[in-house]
Amino acid sequence: MNVRNRLTRRQVALTSLGCIAGVLIPGVAHAQRPVSDKVLRLVVPFPAGGTADVLPRILAEKMRDAFPAGIVVENKTGAGGNIGGEFVARAEPDGGTLLVSPPGPIAINHHLYKSMTFDPTKWVPVTVVATVPNVLAVSNKVPAANLAEFVAYLKANPDKVTYASQGNGSTSHLTANLFMQLTGTKMVHVPYRGTAPALTDLVAGQVDVFFDNIASSAQYHQAGRIKVLAVADGKRSNALPQVQTFAELSLPAMQAVTFFSVVAPPGTPPSAVQAIQQQFSAALALPDVRQKFAAQGADPGGQTPQETTAFIRGESEKWAHVIKTANVTID
Repeated sequence: MNVRNRLTRRQVALTSLGCIAGVLIPGVAHAQRPVSDKVLRLVVPFPAGGTADVLPRILAEKMRDAFPAGIVVENKTGAGGNIGGEFVARAEPDGGTLLVSPPGPIAINHHLYKSMTFDPTKWVPVTVVATVPNVLAVSNKVPAANLAEFVAYLKANPDKVTYASQGNGSTSHLTANLFMQLTGTKMVHVPYRGTAPALTDLVAGQVDVFFDNIASSAQYHQAGRIKVLAVADGKRSNALPQVQTFAELSLPAMQAVTFFSVVAPPGTPPSAVQAIQQQFSAALALPDVRQKFAAQGADPGGQTPQETTAFIRGESEKWAHVIKTANVTID
């Protein structure tokens, strides 16, 4: 083989590798083929500062090359996420405005509210951003060191133990109802306006129980200020690897995660959805993103639109059963 042939083959090989790199390396592909020349609006229907707000902002920084006009994260809060949900549902279905949210306005609220201004069953799912497991957290004043002792304590004291929630119809409220249904126990609901005040009162012993997400409770458990007795997920969490799951403690049906997903307005074309999902998936695969998500107690997602559709449907059906059984309603 002469030198010219070797150079030609080398050039072909390098060109092929460059093409592969352009597809696989986030930033290269984005720079070559932007997904859109318009600003991408990511609407978060809850206040800034919480996990629901932090996660999309992490991803937005990694996806900017795909959207040269920019990515804006907007907080449109109120009505359990329904204000932001309505805004996105009425947006132009071109992939330029997306809802990034916990399950409320995506999979739960239409089972709770008697009337809504949009139909959550019409969302076009894009991907799951992350899941964060809920945990059974109890005050240090509760005389129970493990799940078995806690259930026994509840059965010996029906309607005397108080449980906090982030508000009526929140994931913590519904998770507590699922727990009571599975264990045949009864507790008294004390709704709060968000995680922070509920957790503050749990630490202070003003309320007995809180089915919180692991991201906010882990630090207090590690500091010995509350007790996390079990994780409501199929596997242990890296945030608290020493804490067993409900499944390990003979309560496998006690599965409750807070999920954060991306959905598009009704009628958004599949081609736009697919292109956007690929950008989210690529960002979620980056090591530094995964590290930042882990700090939030979140397991990164990245599912396809089809997988996301099935996941949301399953979550919606599960919580609809809990809501109906517990007769939970919001006017």
